[in-house]
Order: sequence, then structure tokens, then C-alpha cells
Amino acid sequence: LSETFIAQEILALERRGLSILIVSLRHPTDKAIHPVHREIAAERLYLPEYLYQEPLRVWRAWRKARRLPGYQAARRAWLADLWRDKTPNRIRRFGQALVLAAELPGDIDRLHAHFIHTPASVTRYAAMMRGLEWSVSAHAKDIWTTPDWEKREKLAAASWAVTCTESGHRHLAGLVPDPRRIALCYHGLDLTNFSRPVPRRAAADGTVTILSVGRAVAKKGYDDLLAALALLPPSLGWRLVHIGGGALVSRLKAQAERLGLAKRIEWRGARSQPDVLAAYRDADIFVLASKIAPDGDRDGLPNVLMEAQSQGLACVATDLAGIPELIEDEGTGLLVPPGDPVALAAALSRLIGDPALRARLGAAGERRVRTEFDAKTTIELLSARFGLEPVQSSEPVRELVDAS
Repeated sequence: LSETFIAQEILALERRGLSILIVSLRHPTDKAIHPVHREIAAERLYLPEYLYQEPLRVWRAWRKARRLPGYQAARRAWLADLWRDKTPNRIRRFGQALVLAAELPGDIDRLHAHFIHTPASVTRYAAMMRGLEWSVSAHAKDIWTTPDWEKREKLAAASWAVTCTESGHRHLAGLVPDPRRIALCYHGLDLTNFSRPVPRRAAADGTVTILSVGRAVAKKGYDDLLAALALLPPSLGWRLVHIGGGALVSRLKAQAERLGLAKRIEWRGARSQPDVLAAYRDADIFVLASKIAPDGDRDGLPNVLMEAQSQGLACVATDLAGIPELIEDEGTGLLVPPGDPVALAAALSRLIGDPALRARLGAAGERRVRTEFDAKTTIELLSARFGLEPVQSSEPVRELVDAS
């Protein structure tokens, strides 16, 4: 549910005529699905999530894959990686690659990986075994938690790569001799699913609804958000709605209790896209307190910010990674330093107490999303990479190829 941008991309490429097989390293666990998932026609191949769960399948795959012309080269590449990263995950990657190489239908002529860490490893090994070209889309956590040596080797082996923020692009382009092989490709937003917002009505009691959509994980900064809410003047009327699952939900609820905020917060859990859209339209402010997690994990350019702005919501976010590429401070939203509850409280206090400022920032944010982040134009770059004919009516695609 948290990766709708990938589902949106797959559907858009299908509509452009690309025949796709979805290969997944994990089985789904979410109880709900988004409408976009029902529209995707691609068949699915699930690899063994853990090798011990399907040992006979892995063994049969090895017997078949070892006869492939690229098996020995793939094995050498894997052993070199394993020498530098002696982890069970590295072993699992090769086992999954064996199954992928052995079970891949004969009409597949290239592989593409979303995320440059584990998925790209499996893709690279399998592509070597089968003698296929492969490419990769890099995003956020995968870029910043993968060693530079590994990224360099993968980028050298891939035929091309795209990433979704200028900061990510600058980093990856600096790891290759020819930065033109790395392209900036924003996810964009499928605006057919996010029609123009309806006029907002103020609550009868003057309470302002603050919405945040995101997984309860360290990089989302929900501990900072709760600390900021505790600093708001008692005279301000507000409530917080949180949508999203995540391992830290219980800890955050306990923090809210300690801070005396529990009665003002509604924890809705993971929801489908129609429910999220309704929440955007019911809210007055959107907030996302992203920061760099202790393990280096961080956001890129969260799609929820585009979604919120498409609905005319005034957004408060942190000046981190790709977020300033979307939100201009004081122009299309408010930006504060990451990990700074005092600054975040000040920004929220301004918006809660100033309906005119909320309206101005919300309208400006909506205009920018609808003119510069429409997925109909951003998908053209990927379509060209996959060899699809361009759509004549498309607007020019924003592509960055300079490493500077």
C-alpha cells in the first residue's frame, strides 16, 4: 500500500503498450488494496521470500540455472559481493536470482528493478545468467543505505538508471564516468485519481484538522511531530489524524499518552487510496516531519506530499532530500529543519491560526503539482527508455542529466 507510485508506473507503462511480468521478492501482507492494483493486467511471479521455505524449488532452479551461459560470471560476481558483505541477505539474493533465471518466461527480453539494493542484486545476477540487459529505478532508502562500491558496480552493469530526486541524481551521477546514463524522473501524480478539491468548510467549533499519511517508522519523524504538537499553545483548537501502519505505532501512541495528546489524535492505520483521498479533503493542514534515521534511511520525495497538495492542502514538511524540489518555503508550503520540534510547532501554530495563509499556500501548491508533476508527462521519460513510441501531445519531460 505504501508504494502506489510503482503501481501507478506499471499501469501507465501497460497503457502505453509495454507487456510486463511483475516479479516480487515478497508476498503481500496488506489486507486492503488500492483501485490501481485492480487495473493492472500483468501476471505475477513470486520468488521464494526465504530460501528455507522452498528448498526444492531453489534446488531445481540451481540445476537449471547452472547450465545457463552466464551462470559462472554471475556466481563470480555474487562471491565477490559476498566477500564484502557476509550476510544471510546476500546469500538469499543469489538463491532468488537462481529461481528468477530458471523460471523466467522465454519471451522476456529485459529486466528492470525498482530499488538499487536487494531487488537490483537479484536482477543483476539473474540478468547475467540469462544474458539479458537490465535497468534500475533508485529511490530513497535504497540509495542512502547501500555502500558506494555496490552502487558503482550495479550502475556500471545496468544499461540505464533513473532516480526520483535531484539529490539522489547528483549522488548516483557522481559514481559513474558518464552521468548521462543516470536520469532524473519524478514519479509524478496520476491526476485522474486526484481530481480538483472541493471547497473546504470550517469546523463548527473552529477545530483545525491536521493530517499526516505515512508509515510509523523512524525516518518519518512522528516522534518529532508529537513533540511539536505538545508545544502548541493550549488556546489553539486542533486534532491530528494519522493514516499508515508501521512498527512504531504502539510506541507513538504511548508517547502521545505521556504528552497528554491522546484525546486529540486519531490513529486510522493503513487505508486504501479512496479513504486517503477523503482524508485529504476533510483536512485543513498536511504535515510530514521526515528526517534521517539512525541507519541512514530517509525519504526521497514522498508522494503523499504531492497528493496532499493536489487537494489544495497547506503543507508543512522538512527541508530534507527531495522535499524542497516540490515545496518552496513560504511559496507553496512551509519548510522547517528536520529533527526540530520547536520550528515545526511554530510553523503549525502559524497555519492553525491563519486560514488565509492556509488558503494561499494550498492554492499555490495545487497549481505547481498540476503543472509540473503530472504523471502523464513524467512517464514519457520511462516510456522512451523502454523503447515505446512517444505520445505526440505530451509536454516536455523534466529530465536532469548534468552531474553538477
